[in-house]
Order: sequence, then C-alpha cells, then structure tokens
Amino acid sequence: MFRALVVEKDGAGVAQASVQTLTEDRLPQGDVTVAVEYSTLNYKDGLCLGSGGGMVRVWPHVAGIDFAGTVESSDDPRYAPGDRVVLTGWRVGESWWGGYAQKARVKADWLVPLPAGITTRQAMAVGTAGFTAMLALMALEAQGLTPDQGEVLVTGAAGGVGSIAIALLAANGYQTAAVTGRPETESYLRDLGATRIVPRADLAETVKKPLESEIWAGAIDNVGGPMLARLLGQMKSDASVASIGLAGGADLPAKVTPFILRGVNLLGINSVTVPYAKRVTAWQRIAAELPMDKLEAMIQPATLADLPALGAAILQGQVQGRVVVDVNA
Repeated sequence: MFRALVVEKDGAGVAQASVQTLTEDRLPQGDVTVAVEYSTLNYKDGLCLGSGGGMVRVWPHVAGIDFAGTVESSDDPRYAPGDRVVLTGWRVGESWWGGYAQKARVKADWLVPLPAGITTRQAMAVGTAGFTAMLALMALEAQGLTPDQGEVLVTGAAGGVGSIAIALLAANGYQTAAVTGRPETESYLRDLGATRIVPRADLAETVKKPLESEIWAGAIDNVGGPMLARLLGQMKSDASVASIGLAGGADLPAKVTPFILRGVNLLGINSVTVPYAKRVTAWQRIAAELPMDKLEAMIQPATLADLPALGAAILQGQVQGRVVVDVNA
C-alpha cells in the first residue's frame, strides 16, 4: 500500500485531486520500482493538477513530472535495490503516472543515478527547472559564451528555472541581469547572485526597431512571446539566447534582422527527451557547481495535500523559487 495524490474527473468533467491509499498493482508496467522520497512542482504539474492541459490522456492520474528516491526493485541490471535515482522528463507525470506518490514504476532508460554530493531532497529542489537551467548554460557555453564577454540576461528570474539559472551563472563567474515584474523579489535575486535587476516593463514593449543597442552577451529566456522578440534585438553580435519557456506566449513576433546582421543564435532547449549521457553530464555539473546554500534559500517545503493549491498558484505566477514535496509527510 502507498499514498498518492490522485487526480480524477467528476461527473461534470472537472478535475479534482485528493490523497488516496493505493495498492501496488495500480502502478503502471515498468522495469524499476522506486520508493519516492521527494518530488517538486513545475508549471506542467499545475496544468496536470487542474484541467490536464491537454497532456493527461487517461484518468485517474498521478501527476509529478519529477521525483527522486531509492530503487526498491529492478528488472534491469543497471539498477539495484538501494540505488539513489532521479527522474525528470519523458512525459512522466503527464502520460505516465508520476512522482506525487510514495512509489513509482518507470522504464529504466528514464532514470539517472544520483551523483554523490547531492541528496534526494536537493535533487528535487533542482528538478526539471534546474536541470533545464543547466542545459541552457551548457548550450550557451557550447556556442562560445564565457564570463568575460559581458552580462547574461535571465527573464522570468524569480521562477524555478530563473532562480537556479542565476545561481549557476553566478557560481561560474558570470554577471547576471535578472528580469522580474515583482519588486519584492529583488533582494532574493541579488542573494542568488544577480548583479543587476531589470524591471519587466523595460522589455515589455513589442519590437519597434529590429536592432537596438548591443547589451547582452547571452540570455536564458523563460518567457517567450514579445519579450523574447524584443531581447533578440538587444543581443551582442554572435551572442545566443537559450529559449526554454513560453509564459508570455508561444508566438514570436520578431524580425529576422538580429539573425542576419548580428549573427544572433536562438537555441531551443528541450529537457524532456535528453539522451542519457547528456543527462548524466548535466546532473554531475549540477552536483559540482550549484551552491547548495543558494539552493536551500529557494526551497518552499510542501506535502501532497498542499499541491492542489500550489498547482493553481504556479499557473498564476505566484510561486517563488522551488517547491520541494515530501511525499512521505
């Protein structure tokens, strides 16, 4: 028997989430059964806890796109009982039962061994958000970004991806400009390592001139939409933008001018189906480079029962930092 946050649709088609006790035969088929210790909260989780956002196909459903814990049983030789593992992506928590439960059963290919030096709780403070932030940094560095080239802009800075991106950039010696529409987050962002705060309103206008002054040596964009279009015109020559979010909309009302006159690169970051070797590298870098005291400052603790309200809050942009869910509390 194990407890899980189960999302079901009522007779009117409205999703309702409740903590229930289930038997192990309810778990999906898979190679590895994990005793989950911690999960976390992402924007996708908020969607799956509410309407399903078009991602949930079969009800009832257990959301939670991330989890970390200890292997309980395994049919795959790569994992043995007692191994610590972490999972992000692969549509777990969307089309496959996820981490908002005390047990999860998944395919072995989806797991990554948790590196030494990071606990399961810390891994879920990182979660998909921090994993994506590291992938973005790796992509920018692969395009030649180095700390001596100038400021790196992070939009949506007070959210989960933005918070960890700032901490990682600062730990690697970068000057970081944090974009936020919430003035009360300024001290939080500076404590993470932001060297400049940029009010959201400064980038809120639609593109008026295809090229503006060259300001940013790189950027990690969580917003998309008009803000991404605007900052493309502010990038330095041959600079890159890692695009990882669409909180500001999926459309990109941009000009091609920054690409053909300044050689600006737009890098798409997909964290869902990243190959195994790249996942291992990213998690090893996270364990080695992310300041754990900065990570601790981002954490908002939660239980399974707290998640319905938190899921609604994250869809409204009202969650700061990282929610860490103790599924056994």
